[in-house]
Amino acid sequence: MKKILFAASEGLPFVKTGGLADVIGSLPKELCSIGFDVSVIIPLYLKTARTQHHTLTKVATYPVQAGTIDAVATLYARKIDNVNYYLVEHAGYFEREGYYGYPDDGERFAFFQHAILRAIEEKLIEADVLHCHDWHTGFLPLLVKTVYQKRIPQPLTIYTIHNLAFQGNFPFGILESCFGISKQMYFDGTLRFHEGMISFMKAGILFADAVTTVSQTYAEEILTPDFGERMEDVLRLRKKDLYGIVNGIDTTAWNPETDTALAKSYNLTNTHRGKAANKAAIQAELGLRQDPGVVLVAMVSRLTPQKGIQLLMETMYEIMGWDMQLIILGTGDTWTENELRQIEFRYPHRAVFYCGYHEELAHRIYAGADMLLMPSAFEPCGISQLIAMRYGTLPLVRETGGLKDTVEPYNEFTTKGNGFTFTNFNRDDFKHILKYALDTYYRNHENWTKLIKQAMKKDVSWNKSAKEYARLIEKKTR
Repeated sequence: MKKILFAASEGLPFVKTGGLADVIGSLPKELCSIGFDVSVIIPLYLKTARTQHHTLTKVATYPVQAGTIDAVATLYARKIDNVNYYLVEHAGYFEREGYYGYPDDGERFAFFQHAILRAIEEKLIEADVLHCHDWHTGFLPLLVKTVYQKRIPQPLTIYTIHNLAFQGNFPFGILESCFGISKQMYFDGTLRFHEGMISFMKAGILFADAVTTVSQTYAEEILTPDFGERMEDVLRLRKKDLYGIVNGIDTTAWNPETDTALAKSYNLTNTHRGKAANKAAIQAELGLRQDPGVVLVAMVSRLTPQKGIQLLMETMYEIMGWDMQLIILGTGDTWTENELRQIEFRYPHRAVFYCGYHEELAHRIYAGADMLLMPSAFEPCGISQLIAMRYGTLPLVRETGGLKDTVEPYNEFTTKGNGFTFTNFNRDDFKHILKYALDTYYRNHENWTKLIKQAMKKDVSWNKSAKEYARLIEKKTR
């Protein structure tokens, strides 16, 4: 049985700031179910220590030395759903109120990566496959092949890009001071990325045995200047080893039949009654007009340019003239949040803005809404559209990255599809497809009902993707 070690900066059920945590919390379980021995290693942050330290078992304390780093790591463990979770404790590096965005992030995650490989060297953890995620673990494939080449058994290394925009770029002096690697790797261009800087992500792309990203379309997009974030030339060097494997969701946690957060549970056999009850409940909870017939449109997202919030803001006053209700759950910059509060004030009982994130409320919105907006400028994979389909809420998305790979556009002639899509990132195309979706709801409700069934039947689990990872591992270890 092959042993896979996932290395990441966050993961459920311990810590989450974004979609990476969902992947780390669900993909390992699926790989376990198909015959792998899977472990996960993440930092032990202050907020996790406050709430879950008592659930952890201490494994060992060991020194970590590299460059000018001379520290001690303490390793804790906990087993959940057959997955072994390891957490690396260091008060100075990780016991802070936040997770990222500190001036010494490069040193913090250099320490974390050395602590992982030292744990393997100390035989505290075994790994036939080392699966590294995003920039925070980008140096692991390089360290395995250089500093630790003769110190640990050489695992297969897989590097997964969840979002190319976050690259881990730091002054090149970090090579010697935090990794014990010669600055020559900067001067010869190997790790140089911008003048005076090196990139954790570039290291992962160049030195991993295989590079994956979270959808096939995104794997193709990032080879181009439009989506490559100035990393496209590096990625093209690894094109033959670049794979797109779409994400899934935890279909146990996201299941309308067993979801305790809902007003009424439902499945494919009683979808209409279930959706209607949850729609009425969310309208009452958020102060919307009680109307079972009106289209309820939702957006559950970070309210950033990547997520296409500007398209919604640019068309807001026009689309709120249509017969629809709107719920927005998320956070953005001060201007966006204030504008959305004004929209809520201007359209009482028709528009609601919940500033922040509330997990149980998100469940109820997915269940009660008729449609979910995801007009993203780019989207490596996306998880919200998968959850929406699971709950019978039709996604309206831009055809980019994983949104293009997972949402099949409605065809009014064949009635195939499970959502609505548009191609060009502009306000007119967005407005047009939203109007088309509303017209379908009001004028062809029979087809709308069929789309709901088709959306709920789509396999959004990790099963298929886990098997693709298994095939990739088999291919690379022959």
